Amino acid sequence: MRPKRRLALAVLLAAAATAILAVPFRDRWWGGWILAIAEAGIVGGLADWFAVTAIFRRPLGLPIPHTGVIPANWELLARRMGSLVGDRVLTREYLVREIERLDVADLLARAALRLRRDEIATMTRAAAGWLVDALPPLSAADVLGRVRAALGQWRLAPLLAQAIELAREHGWERRLVAAVAQAVCDALERPLFRAAVREVIDDLFRHYRERVGVYPRLLLGVADLFGVIDRERVVAALQAGLRDVARDPAHPLRRQLEDAVSQLPRRLREDAALAARVEAVKAELLDGEPVTRLAEEALAGLQQALTADLARPESHVVAWIVDRLDEGRRRVLVDAALRAELGGWLKARAVELVNRYHNRVAAFVENGVRALGPEGAVRLIEEHAGDDLQYIRVNGTVVGGLAGGALYALHLLLKLL
Repeated sequence: MRPKRRLALAVLLAAAATAILAVPFRDRWWGGWILAIAEAGIVGGLADWFAVTAIFRRPLGLPIPHTGVIPANWELLARRMGSLVGDRVLTREYLVREIERLDVADLLARAALRLRRDEIATMTRAAAGWLVDALPPLSAADVLGRVRAALGQWRLAPLLAQAIELAREHGWERRLVAAVAQAVCDALERPLFRAAVREVIDDLFRHYRERVGVYPRLLLGVADLFGVIDRERVVAALQAGLRDVARDPAHPLRRQLEDAVSQLPRRLREDAALAARVEAVKAELLDGEPVTRLAEEALAGLQQALTADLARPESHVVAWIVDRLDEGRRRVLVDAALRAELGGWLKARAVELVNRYHNRVAAFVENGVRALGPEGAVRLIEEHAGDDLQYIRVNGTVVGGLAGGALYALHLLLKLL
């Protein structure tokens, strides 16, 4: 804008210089005519300079009324700008109509065609790296607090009932029983775990002896003394039984477990006492120190693992995400029905957002304009409209001069007549 301001000033100074040069010849008709043109140009240029300057600030800093229009009426300007854009330009009907006109399916097809796997990988790595670097370290207390707040609103018993029914529909509970039995059987091969199981058997045997009468206690003590009760034999029998459970789908214990699991959803929904115990266990687990410590270790390990994985050239996380995204891209590219469905879903969500938040558009624009501040708004308008405003000054000088010359010519004509 500065070169245009210099142009306007140069034209005004040219008019003033012309007036000075024409003063000695003002008694001649042509000298008076030139002087009239120059004087009128000076008046027009000064008047337009005053008008343009008064929009943004006080001319020469003088407290002249109705100057500095934008700073003086800044709050009103922000409100009217928000009302204009939100209520008259970006109306709800206009936005919905424009959304409906969009061919989102075609946009999805073109985007899927242009994207390449290496571009997806680059964007995925950049986004994942930014998330790892930008997000603050996860706090187990914060995570557990949010989990507690979420689970506190949900009753766990009905959710467990639905999960069990879903597992039974797919036969997952049979595979789970077999997997657990085989895992415990394999663990019993390890000396440490086997010793721990023997200690549990000792504890059970001791508690049982404490609850029975004198004579049964005496008989159990004698049997234990002479090695009749062999802990190793009990562990071996337990291991053999678990192996049978894991291998035999028709094992009686597996049948009993399946029957118990089949009745559990109904009990979880109808038995208030059982549901209360489930809620109590949920609260105890969430509030317990072991869960907090486990969450802290898991979160720390997860962040370390993600950081280390993303630092490698061949990141497993990035590769997994890219595989899924690239497969989705190919499906969108070849499946017109899927594109139409996605396009319809996106347009419906966009219309929902417009209907839900349109009443905030005016306030959003108003706050955005107000955030500029008076000085920022003046700079913004001067940057975008300043050149045209300076040309107004130039036009004022030129038009004023022409008007002055025309009036003086009319004066000469009347004088001759």
